Amino acid sequence: MTDTATADPRAKLPNAPHADNERLKGQSRHLRGSIAEDLGDGLTGGFNGDNFQLIRFHGMYEQDNRDIRSERHDQKLDNLKNVMLRCRLPGGVITPAQWLGIDEFAGSRTLYGSIRLTNRQTFQYHGVLKPDIKAMHQWLHKLGLDSIATAGDVNRNVLCTSNPVESRLHREAWEWAKKISEHLLPKTRAYAEIWLDGEKVESTETYAPAALPESVKSGDATEPVLGANYLPRKFKTTVVIPPHNDVDLHANDLNFVAIEENGRLAGFNVLVGGGLSMEHGNRKTYPNTAREFGFIGLDKVLDCAAAVVSVQRDWGNRSDRKNAKTRYTIERVGEKVFIEEVERRMGAAFQPVRPYRFTTRGDRIGWVEGEDKKWHLTLFIENGRITDRPGKPLKTGMREIAKIHKGDFRLTANQNLIVANVSARDKAKIERIAREHGLIDDGITPQRENSMACVSLPTCPLAMAEAERFLPAFIDRVDEIMAANGMAGEHIVLRVNGCPNGCGRTMLAEIGLVGKALGRYNLYTGGNREGTRIPRLYKENITEPEILDIISAWVADWAQNRNAGEGFGDFAVRTGITAPVLDAPRDFWAAA
Repeated sequence: MTDTATADPRAKLPNAPHADNERLKGQSRHLRGSIAEDLGDGLTGGFNGDNFQLIRFHGMYEQDNRDIRSERHDQKLDNLKNVMLRCRLPGGVITPAQWLGIDEFAGSRTLYGSIRLTNRQTFQYHGVLKPDIKAMHQWLHKLGLDSIATAGDVNRNVLCTSNPVESRLHREAWEWAKKISEHLLPKTRAYAEIWLDGEKVESTETYAPAALPESVKSGDATEPVLGANYLPRKFKTTVVIPPHNDVDLHANDLNFVAIEENGRLAGFNVLVGGGLSMEHGNRKTYPNTAREFGFIGLDKVLDCAAAVVSVQRDWGNRSDRKNAKTRYTIERVGEKVFIEEVERRMGAAFQPVRPYRFTTRGDRIGWVEGEDKKWHLTLFIENGRITDRPGKPLKTGMREIAKIHKGDFRLTANQNLIVANVSARDKAKIERIAREHGLIDDGITPQRENSMACVSLPTCPLAMAEAERFLPAFIDRVDEIMAANGMAGEHIVLRVNGCPNGCGRTMLAEIGLVGKALGRYNLYTGGNREGTRIPRLYKENITEPEILDIISAWVADWAQNRNAGEGFGDFAVRTGITAPVLDAPRDFWAAA
């Protein structure tokens, strides 16, 4: 496979100065910067200069508690700076022993004591102070984990459908998620040098991601896939097992859709160019679904992944970061040109897309028996926040389960957790612990199970409005509306983002709220249950009471006039509440 860029003029960008991020990456000494020296600066709890951005390539964001900013300023104190760390966990599979270690650090060395499951199928620590950062990385290292490339302009944590039923197919797909993750990692030894004092890792786990793959241990300053300046913007990859679209493939740059033939994994359909981030009022930005490139056999998976990434590396917009994602590159150069260059670089042509279909994407809460006769318990974790609250000591409950569980855990892309591979003799014991600690709650409604929010305030610096803290009480009101209309057993895929950056995957919801200011949101509708259609703006900059009034009228109409089994998003399109987004660059900003 060659990395030589095409001379096709349609692939060229206008001559414009590069964004400053390109300078800092190029001068970073392969992501080292002066992070190691900065750790010893006790005058600030944050990171100085370029290091503020560079720590993202090591899986961290600098944050502070925005709730107490004013109070601290009144006391002549700086913001209480700390970091959020996101673990690298391809496919979300983790052992009970690792969970116990994760729990211990969260309880003893973070400001908030909680574990946050994310829809990137991993967990985050929030509130780690500067003196504890290096210890945190070394702690993860001992557990066989790391946070390499879970943020920054690189390929991030690779998702894989959480399929507890078809265990053999899931194992194959998960293995590919791990291989793709490791193949696309930065090869610099910066992570090992800064956080682990250069030591190498020997992983003893048999069903866990190995810390520091061999390519990262040995190091390769040439960065053969990502390049000297890494990617123009973040890049996201999934492995998907139809008919379950729990990973929301259309939110991602690169997707491998598993095709099973004669009981075996035959290969993957490849879809490229999905993504959900946008900017309020900026018509050059838009969410978009991924495009079908074709089918590949298993022998070409890693070559295909590297080819797509390297084309985006060479052709992506390094001047305007708001237009730097893969979907904008495809739109600019043309889908045909992009595909031809990927084929040239991977040394093979795509075959025609093999048949596949998505029918669901929510997690199957509760017990399900797999084909191997093992049992799997999916626990609903509202907004992914695992902490001890009055009447619901979830963190303690998970710790007690981890002490006795002989299988593994799987974090889902819907912020939930699967206690996987439970033997029939252990099933009752696991359920008893889960119920005693509020991890199983028979009163959780289908609507709550199918609603999701990003973290937002108080820790996210981009947040414009509440999301995680807003959603629970908001769903109480939506549940009342559903029940009043005889729809208590139904659900709408409903999501809330605190800003338009897309972390809550709101732009694939049937009803989506995107924060505009404190207490105000833009209301979108028209996505579908399968997650294959972008919603459209219905009303801008409105308050919670206004939103609830609109939803109340919609649900009443839906209850009376829906077709059999018709989801709300399809109903909204069919009855003219909104118009479908058929072509995102053209339709998304157009009036319905």
